[in-house]
Amino acid sequence: MYTSFRHINSIFLKTRPIHLTFFVTRKCNSRCPFCFYLKSSESKVSAEELSLDEIQKISKSLGSLLWLAFSGGEIYLRDDLAEISKVFYKNNRPAIMLYPTNGLLPELIRDRTEEILRHCKKSVIAVKLSIDGLNEAHDKLRNTPHSFDKTMETYSLLEKLLEKYPNFELGVNTVFCSENQDSMDGIIDFVSGLKNIKTHTISLIRGSLEDESYKKIDYKKYLHAIKRLEENLKNKTSATYRFRGARIKAAQDILQRNLIHRTLLEQKRLNQCYAGRLNLVLTESGDVYPCEILTENLGNVRDYRYDIKKILRSEKARKVLTAIQDKKCFCTHECYFMTNILFNPRLYPKLAKEYIQL
Repeated sequence: MYTSFRHINSIFLKTRPIHLTFFVTRKCNSRCPFCFYLKSSESKVSAEELSLDEIQKISKSLGSLLWLAFSGGEIYLRDDLAEISKVFYKNNRPAIMLYPTNGLLPELIRDRTEEILRHCKKSVIAVKLSIDGLNEAHDKLRNTPHSFDKTMETYSLLEKLLEKYPNFELGVNTVFCSENQDSMDGIIDFVSGLKNIKTHTISLIRGSLEDESYKKIDYKKYLHAIKRLEENLKNKTSATYRFRGARIKAAQDILQRNLIHRTLLEQKRLNQCYAGRLNLVLTESGDVYPCEILTENLGNVRDYRYDIKKILRSEKARKVLTAIQDKKCFCTHECYFMTNILFNPRLYPKLAKEYIQL
């Protein structure tokens, strides 16, 4: 397996991105009203998606990656998702490749996931199924009839791949919002009862939405939900990842969720942010951003001959990244908290405390 220890120097040198979030498409077969990317996509002038050849050039301009997170849109709607995965696997050797999905295309998701697993054997392939409610509540919240049943069908098909592929991780992600915050206990109990589901993450709703009422959450209810997940881990009633270093990742998850809760309460940035330095976002049309929340991009790869390094060396990028360190912006983006914790030595005592308690 590709080891995470290749990136240990990034603890001290924050000089290049090791975590890439790639929005491969804005197309989606669900219409979740709490999706921040849905709104941003509708407001954009339509631009052609990056081709496989263009992605190949971009990939070659990057070094090795620790974490490659695909996003969208529904990522499995890209017919060449497996080919894209192979490109990054060959050129960037990511330790972990993440595939979030709404689960609405069971057989297609199973087949494309297995193709990826067959060709990317040294990377951890993590698929996260979206479950934001149970049965009709899930369908209503996602504005998509029969969504829950389709997701469960996808789970049943993917679960069968776990024994065959030791590098496969299957988990569930739940978006925490005002509409489901009173149902978290039931969702957590349901997911913990699913056979071979190793992880359950709760992602706090974020970004600019058409209907901001979804963001009117009760912080105490969020705290209750994350403490339930923490208790399940510490009481061994919930499994964790199968890959090496899983215990560290679980400890980071606990610390991350507690820091997010504190961020909500204090409404300020509590730790160093490595957006644009260790973390980078690439959109389906080639725009490069330091993170998902900030609206000012660093440039478009098509204007820089598909060279990420050239973009990061540009004067515009320098100004944007300097401003990130100077400004008082803050967010609750879980993926970025991961890097901001694991590569910040000042947080290691707190991380060690959670590690010991697991």
